[in-house]
Amino acid sequence: MNTAPDRTVLISGASIAGPALAYWLHRYGFEVTVVEKAGAIRGGGYPIDIRGTALDVVTRMGLLPRLRAAHVDSREITFVGADGGPVGSVRPEAITGGVEGRDLEVRRGDLADALHDTVRQDVEFLFDDSIATLHDHDGGVDVTFRGGARRTFGLVIGADGLHSHTRRLAFGPEEDYHRYLGYCFAGFTMPNHLGLAREAMMWNVPGRAAALYAVGAGEQVHAFLNFVRPEPPVDAFRDPDAQRELVAAVFADAGWEIPRMVAALRTAEDLFFDTISQIRMPRWSTGRVALAGDAAHAPSFLSGQGSSIALVGAYVLAGELASHDSHIAAYAAYEDRTREFVKLNQDLATAGGAGVLPRTADELALRNRALRDPARLPGDQGRSAHSALVLPDYAR
Repeated sequence: MNTAPDRTVLISGASIAGPALAYWLHRYGFEVTVVEKAGAIRGGGYPIDIRGTALDVVTRMGLLPRLRAAHVDSREITFVGADGGPVGSVRPEAITGGVEGRDLEVRRGDLADALHDTVRQDVEFLFDDSIATLHDHDGGVDVTFRGGARRTFGLVIGADGLHSHTRRLAFGPEEDYHRYLGYCFAGFTMPNHLGLAREAMMWNVPGRAAALYAVGAGEQVHAFLNFVRPEPPVDAFRDPDAQRELVAAVFADAGWEIPRMVAALRTAEDLFFDTISQIRMPRWSTGRVALAGDAAHAPSFLSGQGSSIALVGAYVLAGELASHDSHIAAYAAYEDRTREFVKLNQDLATAGGAGVLPRTADELALRNRALRDPARLPGDQGRSAHSALVLPDYAR
């Protein structure tokens, strides 16, 4: 294996973009190390979608049969009004613009496990650790790890999510690139009181939404409470008790299943609270450091495309590094090939948020009319943004 200085790569993050990038880089002869702050690959989690060009990536990785077997195949989304009365039910693809029978929906943990399994014998994984400092110079990147070790790598790639620590070290504060879309959300699991199976229910009033999502027919469901807020609640980000109180106050007068959801929120051990936001950057690289996945261009879950563009970006970044003698030229080519694809998919979030999280009474009424007249919905023929990039064929 060629392990000249630029052929040693440290990837920060072992969720989606990180292991996918590690797989392709190893295929092209790079020596790869992946560092992950968690103690192991994170299993379970809410379902994510793989669509369009990303399906070509997992096919080329040989993962399509495994992911087809893990496909959730949600049957319908039922929308209810303020009192819990039904508004309409549709196939999920009618809202997402996906293609029934072709697109994949799998638990995030199932995808992460599949990606990890493709490289765990070939790539060094450092769990329960993270990057503490970076020093980028002509001969490589000197890295100090939180655990105390010090090593030098030819290249460093941050694939550590929306709140990337690697991005902060190399590019500066998150606030410089964070684009708040005006919503906050709380996600957690709770008992499946309604007996839901492979379906979701969504409650809406202007500026607030609640969803229960059953991946299978089990005893637990994924619960989400979403609400409009003009400014991010910065004081609550590092205080779970403050997060619980904020969400409980926003939904204090709500009906339907909301009182049960708020009660579950107060005791949930897996509470995840955040803003609905994007990362928009003028460049995804500086010196020998580059970014991939949400660290570079998080589109928010309103786009439904975070995992898909992470898979595509990882494929292209690895291919360009394999195709160029200079990391500078490779990083430039990576951005040139993928930026428009990323932008088109990020724009899905800002264009389609009113469908599931209507802010005003007028937006809600328009959405409800569309539910009663399916011709008004996006349909299940796919959106052009999902397949807007054709994968290059890189030399093996």
